[in-house]
Amino acid sequence: MQHAQFYTALPDGVVSCWLCRHRCRIMPGGRGVCRVRENRGGKLYSLVYGMLVAEHVDPIEKKPLFHYLPGTTSYSIASIGCNFHCLHCQNATIAQVAPSVAGEVPGRSVAPAQVVASAVAAGCASIAYTYTEPTVWGEYVLDVARLARQAGLKNILVTNGYITPEALDILAPYLDAANIDLKGFSDDFYQRVVGARRNEVLACIKDYYQRGIWIELTTLVIPGENDAPEQLEGIAVFIAGQLSPHIPWHISRFFPHYRMSQVPVTPLDSLVRAEQYGRQAGLRHLYVGNCREGNETTRCPVCGADTIVRQGFEVVHNRLVDGSCQHCGTTIAGIWR
Repeated sequence: MQHAQFYTALPDGVVSCWLCRHRCRIMPGGRGVCRVRENRGGKLYSLVYGMLVAEHVDPIEKKPLFHYLPGTTSYSIASIGCNFHCLHCQNATIAQVAPSVAGEVPGRSVAPAQVVASAVAAGCASIAYTYTEPTVWGEYVLDVARLARQAGLKNILVTNGYITPEALDILAPYLDAANIDLKGFSDDFYQRVVGARRNEVLACIKDYYQRGIWIELTTLVIPGENDAPEQLEGIAVFIAGQLSPHIPWHISRFFPHYRMSQVPVTPLDSLVRAEQYGRQAGLRHLYVGNCREGNETTRCPVCGADTIVRQGFEVVHNRLVDGSCQHCGTTIAGIWR
C-alpha cells in the first residue's frame, strides 16, 4: 500500500481521484471504480503499488506494436485491477479482481529499481505496463518509468484509453509508445459492455496523439456487439480524420471468454469488412490478427512492397532501410530504432 498521487482532498474526508476519467469521489473507507484505490482517513492509497502478478519477457509485437522497435523484446509487468468491467475481458483472472476487505493483495512486492534491473538483464529494449489496466496503478508506472528512462529503456502502455489529461501530463514525459484499445464506436456499447463512455476514450486517444506519443489502436471485433457497419466504419473514419491515416489499426478476432462465453467466434467476413472500411477511410497500415487467415505484414503504402514480414509474433524479414521502403524510398511511419 502506498499513499497515492493524482487526487484532491475534499471536505468531510472525501477524496476526488483524477487519475482516470471516472473521476471518482470516494467516501472514507470506500474505493474507486477500479477497486484498487482506497480512501483511508481522507487520504487516497494505492493498494496495489509494486504488487506484481505478472512479469514476462514478450516480443514487442505481442502488445501489439508493429511500428515501434520491431523485433525487440519488452519486459512486461502487471498488477491487479482495472477501471473497466468488460464483459469479454481477456485477462479477467487478474484484471477483474480486487484486494480483500482486509487489504490483502495478490502478487509479490517488486521495487521499481528491481523491475528495471530485470529488464536490463533480460536484454529488453523497453518495459511494457500491460495485461491489466496500468492507469489504475499509475504511481508505480511513474516510478518505474522514471528509472527506466535513466537506464536507457523505453516505456510502453497497453491501455484502455481512460487516463485524464492532468494525469497524462505527469506521465507523458516518460512515455514512448502506447497501444490503446478502441473497443467500439457507440456509447451504448461502451456503457453496456465496458462500463465507460465512448467520447471520453476518443478524447483520451487524441490526448496521447497530440503529446507526440507513438500510438497504435486495437479493436476486438465482437459478433452482434461492435461489428455493425456504422461502428467499424466509424472507427476507421475517426482514426484517419481525427488522428492520422498513418496510425496502425489492429483488427482482432474475438473468441468466447469470461461473461461472453456464449458469443460465437468472429466470422472472417467481419474482419475483412473492417479492413475494407479502413482502406476506404484512407488508413495506410491495417492488420488483421488472432486468426490464421490474418494479415500482419507491413507494406509500403505507395508501391505495396512487403517491408516487414511477420509470422505470429516473430519478425521474419525487416526490409526497411533507415525507416523507408527499400524499393521506392517512401518513409514508413513508425519508430524503428
